Amino acid sequence: MIKKLSLKGIGLGFSIVVLVLLVIYQKNLIRLYTAVTLYDEDKIAHNFLSMYESFNSTVIPASSATFEFPEEPKSLPESFNYEGQSKSLTEFLDDTQTTGLLVLKEGTILYENYWLGHGEGKQHISFSVAKSFVSALMGIAIKEGYVTSIEEAVTDYVPELVGSGYEGVSIKNVLQMSSGVGFNEDYGDFNSDINRFSRATAFGTSLDEFSASLVRERTPGTFHHYVSIDTQVLGMVLTRATGQSLSQYLSEKIWEPLGMEHPAFWLADDDNMELALGGLNVSLRDYAKLGWLYLNLGQWQDRQGNTTQIVPKQWVVDSVTADAPHLLAGENNPLSSSNFGYGYQWWLPDGADDEFAAQGIYDQYIYIDPDQKLVIVKNSANYRFTDKSLNWKAKHYAMFRAISEHFPKDSQRE
Repeated sequence: MIKKLSLKGIGLGFSIVVLVLLVIYQKNLIRLYTAVTLYDEDKIAHNFLSMYESFNSTVIPASSATFEFPEEPKSLPESFNYEGQSKSLTEFLDDTQTTGLLVLKEGTILYENYWLGHGEGKQHISFSVAKSFVSALMGIAIKEGYVTSIEEAVTDYVPELVGSGYEGVSIKNVLQMSSGVGFNEDYGDFNSDINRFSRATAFGTSLDEFSASLVRERTPGTFHHYVSIDTQVLGMVLTRATGQSLSQYLSEKIWEPLGMEHPAFWLADDDNMELALGGLNVSLRDYAKLGWLYLNLGQWQDRQGNTTQIVPKQWVVDSVTADAPHLLAGENNPLSSSNFGYGYQWWLPDGADDEFAAQGIYDQYIYIDPDQKLVIVKNSANYRFTDKSLNWKAKHYAMFRAISEHFPKDSQRE
């Protein structure tokens, strides 16, 4: 009897230990499971709309005085031309597993629609669209004197990076994805640097330490190579310079003055350092507000007609200008690994005079056509994104341009 009771006691004690461990590690298990299944066809759309629930995240509250664009619903074009062939726009939206699409023309929403569980007021992962928000914060920090000059080295603000590939690299070179740091950004390669970084994020390990582990591959400022960790380093500079978290600074300088309608969530590590390179979760309409702000050269007009310069005008101009040979759009070997031009964390499409865009993996976009006074925001959960043979990026720009041409300059005319 004593033995039986002992065994029962041992079994009960073991069960309690297991339950305690499950409670303690539940969050780690959830975020690890989410990371492993993140891009699975049957889970990707849900995951992209709920990542801030599975991972650590900080909260950026909605503005205390929200701003809403007026609406005048219109139809999209039925098709667009790609490489001489007519493509159904509806089919393309379906092929790319579009979750949200918004067209803003002259400050009025002409089209807004949601699919696959997305909806007005829901937050969708930004991926690298977040980089353009970080760039805006850097421009504001310079205006406010927290950062003296983009010619300064990042290690002047972040001494932890001394000895890494970032030692002595200027903020400008980092802004322009020309840091010279070696980095494999291939999402289809399990062992690539970006996927190693993603796994580090899943385990909540220090993003700062990962950034400090990278080494130099080229002379800074000579070659454009997309390195997502460059933006993480910009985030480190901003937190050290301002003495605030990225979320706090974003809330004060952009979310509140732009009248953002919904809260946002920024993924963070276990030290509450935000995933600067791609961890924002934002509603479709609030993404559009950043596009409208940049279309208007950093100036914002509220519903009462009050105008405020949120981001310095010259910063916006410089952000969407390729000011060196290695940053130009077009066939640019051996100076760049991309045929798109690049500014300060903004993409400059080939074959366009004034268009620019924020882009994120799996087909997230804020597309801006200034002379047409048009902004298009697209959220997607394209599980076939890594199939390069399907030319997703080129097809998106063909669609965006067709939408831009579809609406006349005076949005009141059909």
